[in-house]
Amino acid sequence: MKTYLTLMFNSEGSSPSQVTDQLLNLGFKTAKGNYDFVYEWDKEVNLDQLVWFADKVHSALNKHNVYFTIETI
Repeated sequence: MKTYLTLMFNSEGSSPSQVTDQLLNLGFKTAKGNYDFVYEWDKEVNLDQLVWFADKVHSALNKHNVYFTIETI
């Protein structure tokens, strides 16, 4: 499974490099194309684990003034 993340930055928020550092610390890798970052799971995960992970992403990006979308396939 993979979780894809797309960001929208705000000029009043943190710099892209600061946000990237936060996401790399969570285990994301940068991506090219339709998504900005990808997290590669080493196993199948259930909905509760995905929500828990989305909460972690939300907490990491809190106060950075960015919008994000998450898609897990």
